[in-house]
Amino acid sequence: MEEWKAGYQERKHDYFCLLCGETVEKGIIYPVGERLYEAARYMAHHIEEVHGSVFDYVSRLDKRITGLSDHQNSLMRLFYRGLSDQEVQKELGIGSASTIRNHRFALKEKERQAKVFLLMMELLKETGKKAAHGNAAPGKKQERQTPFTEAEQAEAMRKYFPEGEFGPLAAFPRKQKQRLVVLGEIAKRFDPGRTYTEKEVNAILEAIYDDYVTVRRYLVDYSFLGRKPDGSQYWVINKGEEQETPMNRKQELKQMYKEAKTEAGVYQIRNTVNGKVWIDGTINLKTMNGKQFMLKHGSHPSKALQKEWNEYGEEAFAFEVLEVLEQKSDPYFDAADALEKLEEKWLNKLQPYGEQGYNERKKR
Repeated sequence: MEEWKAGYQERKHDYFCLLCGETVEKGIIYPVGERLYEAARYMAHHIEEVHGSVFDYVSRLDKRITGLSDHQNSLMRLFYRGLSDQEVQKELGIGSASTIRNHRFALKEKERQAKVFLLMMELLKETGKKAAHGNAAPGKKQERQTPFTEAEQAEAMRKYFPEGEFGPLAAFPRKQKQRLVVLGEIAKRFDPGRTYTEKEVNAILEAIYDDYVTVRRYLVDYSFLGRKPDGSQYWVINKGEEQETPMNRKQELKQMYKEAKTEAGVYQIRNTVNGKVWIDGTINLKTMNGKQFMLKHGSHPSKALQKEWNEYGEEAFAFEVLEVLEQKSDPYFDAADALEKLEEKWLNKLQPYGEQGYNERKKR
């Protein structure tokens, strides 16, 4: 809980942002304006700069996750600002100060109920573990699902591994089915009987895809690779097994964060000196700040953009939203597919290639 309150986790070699997955390497001094920050302080600065605060981020979670009504969420935000009952009443224009006190009491009661519920769930998990050990062979774990056909697997392989199964990854898929195919294929490049260090894992993944950190994280999240909590050892998890480490609870909470209400869309990073642009689509436009963070640390996936960022300086670049994805209530609406088409639209319109931009044409 203390890690989640801070918004980041300390690992052996870095600090990991639990809200967006950014990492800050230990042993490096980071400049911010005229100040110099060590890694932990810089991670705190990142959370403040990109996310506002952990409370701000959590309060944007869908009410299905928080269990709070819109009205209760509004009250929580005002209480977090330190307003008195009278000030909250004036801000909302409802009831009286005593009405607000009643709301405070109701939230306190909700907190007490939540604690009892968490206790019951923890005890239930313990009962479940005992039952599992009694009904199954030692070490037997839940089987991983494979919700795709052979045809879907072959199509995904052609699309994402155009140079063959041992070639590099052309792009990291947005759709879960295709992602499972890709991750399963990448996992085959690890020896099932061997334990790897994080450095060894990175070396294998870096040869497959530039953003190897993202691939590594998904391999663990989807239980293709197991990992010790401190990141010191990795190993292949055989099909039919599931990782049982303290990381599972963190992954569960992280998934809750991912379900927060966000605006998807397409944005550009524009060089105001020569007019060149980088076009990208994202499920959360707030992560544009995260891209700026990557550029500041020389870790942006576009080497061409990173090179000119280093050459021209931060002040020469503007981050601009081109179009917000319109969400539809249609149950068959595929947001990921719609976002991909929206990105394609702007790539075709602006042609950010060669002398005009930093994007590379996608391989067909």
